[in-house]
Amino acid sequence: MPMISGENFGIVVHGGAGVMSTLTQDQQDAIKLKVSETLMSSYKILKNGGSSLDAVEFAVSEFEDSPLFNAGKGSVYTSNETQEMDASIMFGLDRSSGAVASVKIIKNPIRLARKVLEETNHIFLVGDGAESFAKNIGVDVVEPNYFYSEKNLKRLRKVKNKLTNNYAIQDKIGTVGAVAIDKDGNISAATSTGGMTNKMPGRVGDSPIIGSGTWAQNGVCGVSSTGHGEFFIKYQVAREVCSRMEYLNQTLEHSSKNVIEELKKIGATGGLIAIDKDANISTPFNTAGMVRGSITNKIDLSVEIY
Repeated sequence: MPMISGENFGIVVHGGAGVMSTLTQDQQDAIKLKVSETLMSSYKILKNGGSSLDAVEFAVSEFEDSPLFNAGKGSVYTSNETQEMDASIMFGLDRSSGAVASVKIIKNPIRLARKVLEETNHIFLVGDGAESFAKNIGVDVVEPNYFYSEKNLKRLRKVKNKLTNNYAIQDKIGTVGAVAIDKDGNISAATSTGGMTNKMPGRVGDSPIIGSGTWAQNGVCGVSSTGHGEFFIKYQVAREVCSRMEYLNQTLEHSSKNVIEELKKIGATGGLIAIDKDANISTPFNTAGMVRGSITNKIDLSVEIY
């Protein structure tokens, strides 16, 4: 593998894509403040010579601790009025990865995913097995009521009352994620979600699936996606962006925008964040909005919703 220049570094984050017309100004301000603070702290890790893996794990865990996003504490409800969370993390140097799915009592699923990467010979743990592993290694476990949300519960019941058949809906604020490149040229990506309101218990979307919701590849790019997970799995969206760069010599912007435009043509909604080996960034989406923010050594802090 060729040596990567460490001149450029930076981080991009997202807080989900979707229909955001109902967000009040206060909600928008709170989201922007949280994203800004998280970005600055994550960027400091990179500026001080820290690893991109540490930066993306930190950023995503911060969002998981906030009720503003559909991940961790803010996770939405399944049709059984429970929460099931998914997360994944990937390191671009050797493609080492860790993922968890359908966990119910893990305070920070992204931290558990990192432990799967570092402390097991596996990549993906689910449900009871993932939770037992968490307890054995001391990852924070909480009571289910930690995730209780009157707002999200009302949203589920409202959806159920409107539906005659049982199907899930995409949430206004969804999946969270981060991608970064550090001074050593290492690219990392991380994604975490509470899934879809009214989803079937046991349903898993793209967020914990390497290649669909998360991808990191040194010398090419890192991607975290958000949207209608079933489509993002079928089209391996995160990996696809990097593949087009690698094999078709497309730029990051060209590749990522085209993938999202193609998804829109088949009725798949969502977006993604991406960073390449030179710390160029791209944040395309085909929905009304996507919470996103970025900062690199080349560009100033930027946080947007629409």
